[in-house]
Amino acid sequence: MATRIVVGACPHDCPDTCSILTTVEDGKAVAVRGNPDHPFTRGRLCVKVNNYEERVYSEQRVLYPMKRVGPKGSGSFSRISWDDALSEIAARWKAIIAESGAEAILPYSYLGTQGIINGLNVGDPLFNKLGASVSERTFCDSGACTAYMMTIGHTPGVDPESFVHSKYIILWACNTLSTNSHHWPFIDQAKKNGARLVVIDPVKTRTAALADWHIQIRPGTDCALALAMMHVIIKEKLVDRDYIDRHTIGFDELAARVEEYTPEFAAAETGIAVEDIVRLARDYAATPPAVIRIGVAVERHAGGGQTVRAIACLPALIGAWRHVGGGLLQLPIWAFPVNWPTLMRPDLQPPKMRVINSWRLGAALTGDLPEGPPIRALFVYNANPMAMVTEQDRLERGLSREDLFTVVSEHFLTDTAKYADIVLPATTQLEQKDIMFSWGHLYLSYNNPAIAPLGEAVSNTELFRRLAAAIGIDDPFFFRSDDEMIEASMDWSNPALAGISLEQLKATGFARLALQTADDWAPHRDGNFPTPSGKCEFKASMAEAGNFVVPLFRQGYGADQAGEPVDPLPHYIAPNESGRTARAKAAQFPLSLISPKSHAFLNSNYGNLPAQQALAGEQQMVILHPGDAASRGIEAGSPIRVFNERGAFEAFATLSADVMPGVVVAPAGYWHRSNRKGATVHAVTSPAFADLGRAPTFSDVLVQVAAT
Repeated sequence: MATRIVVGACPHDCPDTCSILTTVEDGKAVAVRGNPDHPFTRGRLCVKVNNYEERVYSEQRVLYPMKRVGPKGSGSFSRISWDDALSEIAARWKAIIAESGAEAILPYSYLGTQGIINGLNVGDPLFNKLGASVSERTFCDSGACTAYMMTIGHTPGVDPESFVHSKYIILWACNTLSTNSHHWPFIDQAKKNGARLVVIDPVKTRTAALADWHIQIRPGTDCALALAMMHVIIKEKLVDRDYIDRHTIGFDELAARVEEYTPEFAAAETGIAVEDIVRLARDYAATPPAVIRIGVAVERHAGGGQTVRAIACLPALIGAWRHVGGGLLQLPIWAFPVNWPTLMRPDLQPPKMRVINSWRLGAALTGDLPEGPPIRALFVYNANPMAMVTEQDRLERGLSREDLFTVVSEHFLTDTAKYADIVLPATTQLEQKDIMFSWGHLYLSYNNPAIAPLGEAVSNTELFRRLAAAIGIDDPFFFRSDDEMIEASMDWSNPALAGISLEQLKATGFARLALQTADDWAPHRDGNFPTPSGKCEFKASMAEAGNFVVPLFRQGYGADQAGEPVDPLPHYIAPNESGRTARAKAAQFPLSLISPKSHAFLNSNYGNLPAQQALAGEQQMVILHPGDAASRGIEAGSPIRVFNERGAFEAFATLSADVMPGVVVAPAGYWHRSNRKGATVHAVTSPAFADLGRAPTFSDVLVQVAAT
């Protein structure tokens, strides 16, 4: 028996980007495990991917092109050839362009795979060349990134491994053990070294249960807490005045602004006791090195951008950046010298492009559009919007249109793929080549294909080569090999890649960027923030650019990025939907719904696979506080209906005092088939955007819950 070990990298939209070793016997992958040589992976994989080979060989895999033979949504398809599939796609697209213009075609993608060449931007050059509508992908971190860059620039922030040196750690809206589990050993080591761990979250999560102090906060009010912390720190002269004078701008204006944000104000908004707010501010300021790790959930409400603006000001206020293990961690992705323009090719776009936000796909498909033709063709890859997008009733109506030509490239017949006219088979990570950045550590990774593609599955790179050929493009750029694309995807002259070669990456699977070691990492000890001023900007000069979107989240740079100017100082924006801001609505729908990531699913990935379903629960569950359940006659395990004016979904009740009274928790990622009456949590979420970056407001939702 021929056995070999192949080194690769986890493909998922997760900060850990684990190094994976695949055991291959006679051409078949028989097991996967974490790479013990990787300093972050440390030989362990999470429950989502520790049986990844079962995903690859699942009986549910789509392995051949298929054409719809039944009604849309029925899931009835018959096998066709690649030639027939490509010919039909090319013919339909050409006819649509001739009749309605290229803007009638809409690409739709996200991070079903996070690989640099197969991931978010792989289709951008083709659709830019066609002149298709621009897909604005602001699902995750767009608002946070906008605010972060306004304040401290595109800095990687604190090295996650440097947390071992921290003495005061705040995990803010971050359930590390479920969504960033490979960071936990560094936090745990800090705790063993005497660090104090604080978790700020409405729910006593797995992570919060291990904290020294869990602070429960009302959803969407985090900015009030951050501003009140600044109020206390400034009023009690706990600031690092030397650091402020040397390395920040706008302190006097900030000090004047936060005078109004007293602990009493914040207590009324957040539900946190005044004395706890004061204690948190004092302890944070007085315990260096102090570090804050923010999770993606911190932006998911009306004032999410200003929340990150306020939190990003805190480290400079107390001089936390002076210390190894001090500062703020958001996305280390900014350290990776990815050649985004080459990946996106915005230069191929016509002068003015129509921009359609992915979060509002249902509205777009039912006619709620900026100027231009109706959407007549939809091409979906790396995404499952039917499970993860708001206004699901509208989306279902749109996907059911007989005049909408929908193509989906997928591993499985997802909730979205069931509405396709043509489904194309995509490779899994074990079957494709890629290079990977990380938004949770500082290691560049390489994914060697472990096995040959099953059936007739093709990688995204090969898919778009075939599509380019089918529609008659002859530019050699569109027919580069995967190796050529990988070579062009990074700026290899950047000092961060000094001493790193592709040959080395292929052999070892990973390499740490050529930056300071985790034991020396203090990139802003002497300021040097990548902002227009070179300083931490309490008063943001970039605010005059308004509600701009970080280019990474666009199909390119050609479309106008700026909106109306915004207040340059951080300020509190209350939730759109709460008992304090929407009293009439709250009288009808009194509970605040949040939809965090599941412990066992990665967005909607694995929502159909047995091992992960067994861990998460095969049916959608919703967690309520026992008091809220009792007042509604709801018992543990009973079927319930969660609803508001936008829609409804059904689930089973779990009762726990780990949830704040007045808060309902519905983990996201379940497919329609796992929800009673066939809808997901996003049937009730709001289509409203947050204040910056057009981020969705997943956690700014009022609902009612009733027994069924």
